[in-house]
Amino acid sequence: MGEGAATPSPTSAFRTALRSPSTHRGAGANAYAMNLVHNIWQSTIGKKVVMALTGLIGIGFIVSHVASNLAIFTNPAAVDDYAKFLRSFGPLLWVARAVLIAAVILHVVAAVQLTRRKQAARPVGYRSQEPQVSSFASRSIRWGGAILLAFVVFHLADLTWGWVNPGFVHLQPSRNMAASLTRWPVALFYLVAMASLGLHIWHGAWSAMRTLGVYRPSAHPLKRAVPALLAIAVAGGFAAIPLAYLFGILPR
Repeated sequence: MGEGAATPSPTSAFRTALRSPSTHRGAGANAYAMNLVHNIWQSTIGKKVVMALTGLIGIGFIVSHVASNLAIFTNPAAVDDYAKFLRSFGPLLWVARAVLIAAVILHVVAAVQLTRRKQAARPVGYRSQEPQVSSFASRSIRWGGAILLAFVVFHLADLTWGWVNPGFVHLQPSRNMAASLTRWPVALFYLVAMASLGLHIWHGAWSAMRTLGVYRPSAHPLKRAVPALLAIAVAGGFAAIPLAYLFGILPR
């Protein structure tokens, strides 16, 4: 590239990725499709779209998960029945798990790569910085994401595989939750993780909607009522369960 050549912007790179198939007549449909996916992934806006879509997949799963878990307050047997009901889907359950795992991997990889690009664009930080329109949720999104990733691994080892749960019984999540969340260090970790989840949803849901063009630019960017309500409902619903065990509201 010559000295006077301009570096294409992320937006122009994304537009290039969406060029008409007519520009790839000699490459064939498969080559065009692979090139399209590659160009979208390499662009900054493409990674943000991937983060938005995979984040929404995660939110959909989390909402259904908290709704089923809250049955522990009214009918613990219903939680066990729901676990058995999911197992009845057989291979479809594994398809859903594969989609969820792929979404998590793509979300994390895109987040890490976007962070590195941002750091590379400004290798030397500001001498002093006073946030004007950013929230605590947006400024803590990275360490909050790291906490959530660690929590997911522990959560699987605790309540799915039973590796760190001394009272684990297969397909009895109500009993497994009681055995796990009556241990105060575990309950405390769950509460910290749910606080991180609430912040992550608050910023992430709003950011995803902005990326996908659902939310328009606003004169009041910190007013995010719908994402805030969603974050409070989800994080509060999850946090209520360990709190109920710790305070004796749910039987041990």
